[in-house]
Amino acid sequence: MTATCRVKNLATSLAALMGLALASCTMANEQKESSPAEASTSIRMNQLGFPPTSSKLAVVLANKNPDGFVVRDMSSNEVVLRGVLQPSSEKTLGGLPAWHADFSSIQMPGQYALETSTGYRQQFTVADGIYETLASASLKAFYFQRASMPIEEKYAGIWARPAGHADDKILIHTSAASPERPADTLVTAPKGWYDAGDYNKYVVNSGITTGTLMSAYERYPEYFLLQSLNIPESGDDLPDVLNEVRYNLDWLAHMQDPHDGGVYHKLTSADFEGMLAPDKAIKTRYMVQKGTAATLDFAAVMAQAARVFAPFDPQQATGYLKAAESAWQWAEENPSLAYRQDQLNKQYDPDIVTGAYGDEHFADERFWAAAELFIATGKPQYWSLIHATPSEFTLPSWADVRWLGYYSLLLNKDKLPAESEAWHNRVTNHLLQAALDLHRAGSSSAYRVPIASDTRHYVWGSNAVAANQGILMLEAFRISGDPIFLHSAEDTLDYILGRNATGYSYVTGFGTRTPLHPHHRLAAARPDLPPLPGFIVGGPNPSQQDDCDYSSVVADASYTDHVCSYASNEIAINWNAPFAYLVNALQAEENRSTDRPQIHQHTD
Repeated sequence: MTATCRVKNLATSLAALMGLALASCTMANEQKESSPAEASTSIRMNQLGFPPTSSKLAVVLANKNPDGFVVRDMSSNEVVLRGVLQPSSEKTLGGLPAWHADFSSIQMPGQYALETSTGYRQQFTVADGIYETLASASLKAFYFQRASMPIEEKYAGIWARPAGHADDKILIHTSAASPERPADTLVTAPKGWYDAGDYNKYVVNSGITTGTLMSAYERYPEYFLLQSLNIPESGDDLPDVLNEVRYNLDWLAHMQDPHDGGVYHKLTSADFEGMLAPDKAIKTRYMVQKGTAATLDFAAVMAQAARVFAPFDPQQATGYLKAAESAWQWAEENPSLAYRQDQLNKQYDPDIVTGAYGDEHFADERFWAAAELFIATGKPQYWSLIHATPSEFTLPSWADVRWLGYYSLLLNKDKLPAESEAWHNRVTNHLLQAALDLHRAGSSSAYRVPIASDTRHYVWGSNAVAANQGILMLEAFRISGDPIFLHSAEDTLDYILGRNATGYSYVTGFGTRTPLHPHHRLAAARPDLPPLPGFIVGGPNPSQQDDCDYSSVVADASYTDHVCSYASNEIAINWNAPFAYLVNALQAEENRSTDRPQIHQHTD
């Protein structure tokens, strides 16, 4: 059995806890199959499988024309499709010729193998609900990231662990001192999620993460109401995705100074812990300086939470809105207080050298907060800012959250002013044009996916760029109903699951070639276990800030599966959130539609 099959079989223990079943693991060296190394360097395709009515595409890398391909039914060994590989109009970024095998017409559930005339072979699955386990695991990942509580065996299986970071004795850092809370004052801020491969908690990054998950729920409430993640809160009155969100909101609430409404930038140790289990990581932790970005992100999240949680707990929703408005007022009084870690370290002790999440521009945070507060309150002061802000599309990231506000406003168009029709049409057109341009660019790339259309997309956390592009496509599909956008979102998931330059499925535990050594302290502390499943790693990053050994400097291939590679192989909550949105949305779209859009045949 291959190492990747062992990982996937162990991941099955998590699936069993959630009452789901993983697709079967493709074994090496079956009939006419090329070796795993040969197949992985020749055929690029979604390694998990396909829903029956989705588009289905494989990319074959070969210097010479591989000519034809067949699809074989594994149960009968019969050929069920013959086709001709079509040359890509573009080479890969690394200069390799690419050939496309479109087998979208295969709709009957079953196990199949794609075979080329040159001997390459890759198995795949077609099944209803193919993404159910992956979708649940992408959200269960947040449970594994919880601070301040034990992760119990009945919920986590082999990945159970003791509690870490009670965070009930946090010191006010000298940079955050105030008359009401002098330096070294003890405060509490339990719960929340560890931010990434480290054990610190950052408001700015937590903000976009929490907002993205609540937005996913708002688009597909019927789907999430039926989903069980087998977490401690399962079976209560809240959908499990909101139970997970509330665990983080409970922490965020402690990050607001009750005396003035400002929000601390982060809760952190002075420097990073070693590769230790959480209960062994016991360095002193601090609340660090309040800032405008953190406070506005907090205001946006709490205002959105007031809307989302109101049907379930009106009293709690009222508290969220009060906290949001208090934060907004502080930000109005402190409109440009940036978190500049290097400067702070020249003034205050101890030095803080953990993730900075520094930002000098606050117009996007102000817009997001105004958008969510307007939807919650209808107050004209927020609409005035919204109406005056340019609406050209920019893809959301922790440093640019403006379009999170636009997404919410477009979803809640019934709450907009009566005179907003022209504004609404303009914003909608900007979104649809951005999606169409990205779709067209992706359709001409070698891998036929939006992210592959431009080397500038390959930054730190490029897989989150891809996932957020998928969300854009889903928004365009929701607004227009045009199936090209839904298929482009499917292409993006195909990219994440293996149709890419490296031949990796970038999600731990899912696929036939997955990351085994992520930069993740929870994983590194237990080298006897496979990495926790359901986490997307950062992905190709040609900047290679970690100085690890990479096999390629080509933008889309600059990835290494090594624990040292925080630049390409770390996990992070703000990357998992858009990925969870994408895969859960695609599963929800499959579930909700009895008349799926017509099958899309890829064309060059």
